[in-house]
Amino acid sequence: MAVSEDHASCWVHKDLTVTTKQILAMSTAARAWGGKDEFQVRLTGIEREYWMGTEIGRLGGYGFRGTVTAGDGSNQKGGKIGAGYVNLQKQRKRQQRKVGREEEGSSSNRPELAAFLLALSGIPVTKPMLYLCDNQALPKAVKRWVGEGGKATLVGAPDADILLEAIKEL
Repeated sequence: MAVSEDHASCWVHKDLTVTTKQILAMSTAARAWGGKDEFQVRLTGIEREYWMGTEIGRLGGYGFRGTVTAGDGSNQKGGKIGAGYVNLQKQRKRQQRKVGREEEGSSSNRPELAAFLLALSGIPVTKPMLYLCDNQALPKAVKRWVGEGGKATLVGAPDADILLEAIKEL
C-alpha cells in the first residue's frame, strides 16, 4: 500500500474480491495519523504467518531459545547522534541515549556500536543472545576483537571508547 498526503492505493491479487467494508477500513487506516507505531509481535493465528515470513522469522529469531534484542543508532543532520535497543521477550525493556557531543564528530558506526553496548550492559545475559542490527560494520568491528586475547589493540581504532566497553561486556 502506498500512502501520501493526497493519495492511498492498495494492490490486491486479481482474483480477490474486496468488499466495501474492507475498502472503508483501508481508507480509514490510510488517513490515520500520529507518532511512530509500536508494533506487537503475536505469534498466533494468521499473524504468525506474517511474522515468520519476516527476516527475523526466517532466520529463526522467533523460536530462538535465548534473549532476542534489536538495536539501532542514528546519525542525523546537525551532528545529533542517538542509540537505542529493545528486547523482544520484554518489550517494555528499551533504552535510548544520546551518544557523544556534536563537536566530537561521528562515524556512522558510532551510534550502532553504542546501541550494541546499551543492549549488552542493559540486559543481564544469562543465556545466549541474538542481537539484530541493520549495520554490517558492527559485526565486523566486534568480530575483529573476539578471541584475539592480548594480541588485539584498540590504538587508532575509531570509536575505541565504545568498543572497549563492549569488549569488556563480552
